[in-house]
Amino acid sequence: MSNLKGALESIALTDVAQLLHANRKTGMLQVTSGRARGVLYFTRGEVVHAETPTQRGESAAFEILEWDSGHFEFLSTQVQVPATIRRTVPDLLMDSARLSDSRKRLHTIFPKLAMVPWPTRPLPGLADGLKLFAEERRILPFFDGYRDFQDVMKVSGQNDVAVLQAASVLKDAERLVVLEPDTHVTVAPLKAGLFKKGDHLELPRSLGDRWQHLGPYAHGIRNVRLIWPEGPAVERVEFTGSLADHQVAIPRELMQAWNLAEGSHVHVRPAP
Repeated sequence: MSNLKGALESIALTDVAQLLHANRKTGMLQVTSGRARGVLYFTRGEVVHAETPTQRGESAAFEILEWDSGHFEFLSTQVQVPATIRRTVPDLLMDSARLSDSRKRLHTIFPKLAMVPWPTRPLPGLADGLKLFAEERRILPFFDGYRDFQDVMKVSGQNDVAVLQAASVLKDAERLVVLEPDTHVTVAPLKAGLFKKGDHLELPRSLGDRWQHLGPYAHGIRNVRLIWPEGPAVERVEFTGSLADHQVAIPRELMQAWNLAEGSHVHVRPAP
């Protein structure tokens, strides 16, 4: 098994891990799934470390073990990595299966990670009487009505399951609603003049009125988050009745700096 390789469509990665565990193999299990890449490191049949471009340790192992398409190759070699995983392979695979089931359930409740969670009561009493783990409680301050689930994952350092589970508990207790403020707009150059500086973005007043009917933005919107492949960026905004619906007016110097051509498509949403 010095060069065991195959396709994940033919054999599950969990079966490969069990095979390596049963034969007490030492080496690297390299896995690719689309553009994703990861490595599980084995020492005498136990997974001692895992890596992906964004994760290390158990979180990386759980991420890799969920991949069901792609290719794998095991290379027998000496392993010199930090021991970040100290549980047995059966335990690791059991928790991986639990995590996978939780992820599927939570993604049916919150199908879009671009959704924005907004608590409907202040933070000090937000979790009173609710069953939340310590890591889930640490996530709550990042539910501010502006960050989407992906943003919350980045700033909290928690994975999607932890973030969505915290949101699910609040939602079941009727203490959280989920918003979809992202709006698709087309870029137009801001028409600046002698008495009109190009130091802000402009959006249609109709969009501002619609956003202000959503709870966290009822007191006014001063900034917006502009999202495009090379973004995002937060800029001051003004709302005007002279702009066509579904347009955003951007100063030409910012368009050049952001490499945005007139007619480009971007997304915008309120920002703090």
